[in-house]
Amino acid sequence: MHQKRVISAVLFLPLFFILVKYLPPAAFFIVVLFGVLLGQLEFYRLYFPAGKRGLILFGLLCGGLIVGHFYEQGFFSDREVLTALGMAGLLYQLATYQDMATTLGDTAVAALGVFYVGWLLGHLILLRGLEQGEYLIFFLFLVTWAGDTGAYYIGKGFGRRPLAPRLSPGKTVEGAVGGLAASILAAVLARQWFLPFLSVYDGLFLGLLLGVLGQMGDLTESMFKRSAGVKDSGHFLPGHGGILDKMDSLIFTTPLFYYYLLWVKQYGRVIVI
Repeated sequence: MHQKRVISAVLFLPLFFILVKYLPPAAFFIVVLFGVLLGQLEFYRLYFPAGKRGLILFGLLCGGLIVGHFYEQGFFSDREVLTALGMAGLLYQLATYQDMATTLGDTAVAALGVFYVGWLLGHLILLRGLEQGEYLIFFLFLVTWAGDTGAYYIGKGFGRRPLAPRLSPGKTVEGAVGGLAASILAAVLARQWFLPFLSVYDGLFLGLLLGVLGQMGDLTESMFKRSAGVKDSGHFLPGHGGILDKMDSLIFTTPLFYYYLLWVKQYGRVIVI
């Protein structure tokens, strides 16, 4: 398992750097769109192992439309898009329902998949669209993955006290502390290296905040998987599980980082006087 993780990382990192740094934003959009749709599909398969194909396809369509909306800003507001999709989803269920006993649960799962994966992870497109967006993406991924890696290896080597045994028996308090330390160190070094407009305080605070939220994102996906009785969301990435297993922390850290820049740093926000 360890060898597969290392090989996957060695192969992925250069491709990721080229994608973000040198390819046009449209290429990044396509990759994020693919990741969102695959992540949504993995999420739906946790609860709809067989059947419900029409509802799954409708959920994927809504997730794709949200990512497309983030890429092509200006036609409709976020409120208009969410209102239209929400009403369309309810009307779809009204027109196609078959079992009254499962309709409420099916509708809730379909909507959660759109929000949890499509809406939250789709903020990668908004982040990439900001000035110096490629470096913001590097910062986000570096800090988030440093936290994941630190938690994994410190937990494996020194973990003794379980962190949340009912959700994820393998996670430990020592691993969580190691992950936070790795996130903070990565954030401080990254802002010094390629994001000097962030202060040292920003680096420390973002490292802590992203580290905590990344682990909360990991535990949230563990909660969903345990509810469904599975270990991994999929097998797309050797040694890492599914796309959702690798992106679970980013689902929480991406919108947090974006809105921190927007509201705390006033970065990329137009203020009307």
